[in-house]
Amino acid sequence: MKTIRVLVIEDDLETLSVIMSVLKDFENKLLKGDEKKDVAVTVFSEYTQVEGYLNNMEEPTFDVVLLDRDCKLGGSFHALNLDKFGKDKIIGISSVPEYNDQLAEKGINITINKDYLELDAFGAQLLKVLFRVSRR
Repeated sequence: MKTIRVLVIEDDLETLSVIMSVLKDFENKLLKGDEKKDVAVTVFSEYTQVEGYLNNMEEPTFDVVLLDRDCKLGGSFHALNLDKFGKDKIIGISSVPEYNDQLAEKGINITINKDYLELDAFGAQLLKVLFRVSRR
């Protein structure tokens, strides 16, 4: 069985709960499909972890990266080495459209504008995008 490895770089717990629920639904549907797949999730919630750990990985093996921008510590998750992690694997998930636009300018093709007042809609859109991305 293939495992889809998802890296989540997000610090807001409410958003993380929505993402985890979406990933659970995503995995349940994948397991019912003809080509059974499961999901493994790794979460980082501080930009210092991006700079000190993630960017220093020799060969990242994530299939999908969900990338927020602002960190509670005052830094930016956009410190992630986009080329190393694969621009085609990264989904920008900022609540600030300009931050997602900045990712697009750097070659990130998929962004979802997160609205804290409409996190269910964000989750529904994320699920659709995950299915599209997982077919590659």
